[in-house]
Amino acid sequence: MPIGILTLTFSLPGCRSLKEKRMRMGGLHERFGRSPAVAVCESGERNRHDASEWTFVVVGLKRQEIESEISQIEDKIQQVVEARIVDVRRESI
Repeated sequence: MPIGILTLTFSLPGCRSLKEKRMRMGGLHERFGRSPAVAVCESGERNRHDASEWTFVVVGLKRQEIESEISQIEDKIQQVVEARIVDVRRESI
């Protein structure tokens, strides 16, 4: 079974507290973790208020399906998250 991993690093300019960071990044887990094929977690920069890193693990039967899901996740995040994406890493296992 193929696995795709998408890791996004965000910059949160003007963010002054961890509470504000949670509000700006809030909902990522709920929004994307509903799918049984996607696991989501804040994987880095947890204690910084001006940065965040999130990892999405996608499983499926075909690599093409996984790549499509990862592209949809990335597109949706760019529309709904109040942060700037500074790094995108994709891996396939």
